[in-house]
Amino acid sequence: MTERETVVVGLSGASGTRLGVATVEALAEHFSVHAVVTDGARAVMDHETDSRAETMAALESMATVHDGEDLSAPIASGSVPTAGMVVVPASMKSVAAIANGYAENLLVRAADVTLKEDRTLVVVPRESPLNEAHLENLLALRKRGVAVVPPVLGFYYDPQDIQDVIDRTVGTILDRFDVEHDRYEPWDPV
Repeated sequence: MTERETVVVGLSGASGTRLGVATVEALAEHFSVHAVVTDGARAVMDHETDSRAETMAALESMATVHDGEDLSAPIASGSVPTAGMVVVPASMKSVAAIANGYAENLLVRAADVTLKEDRTLVVVPRESPLNEAHLENLLALRKRGVAVVPPVLGFYYDPQDIQDVIDRTVGTILDRFDVEHDRYEPWDPV
């Protein structure tokens, strides 16, 4: 049996806990997942889930979970091979730190390592409306090869509920890692 490739998922303090958990779940079907959960993400879990403890237990059942302040975690080093990283949800604070190389915590350090090692990095920004600094930081990431995948509502696939929107975004993330999925139907103009 061969060892599965590793993907890192960073959950920051932006709204979108369900999106982060769904991404970990989907990637865990194909990769060994290391999840970084910041203090901000834990605080948001208190507001967006029925139970932070249950949400963390679910993450721990699918991934190796690291505290956002644990800079001694293996994924803080470029010598640990990974297929890449997803930051979902990505707060504008995390976006700014990644764009400017300010590795103040494990989430940003792991993203920095992903960039310096030329690995796939996907950022799912959760903020609206965006100000000029947000846009400049996102543009800086895009210019560095980062896939910026905002969870934008589309209408052509006729979403029926929030789960359809989550599935569409998770499917777009999976596409960045060349993972076949059935999260959404591709656009068919016929």
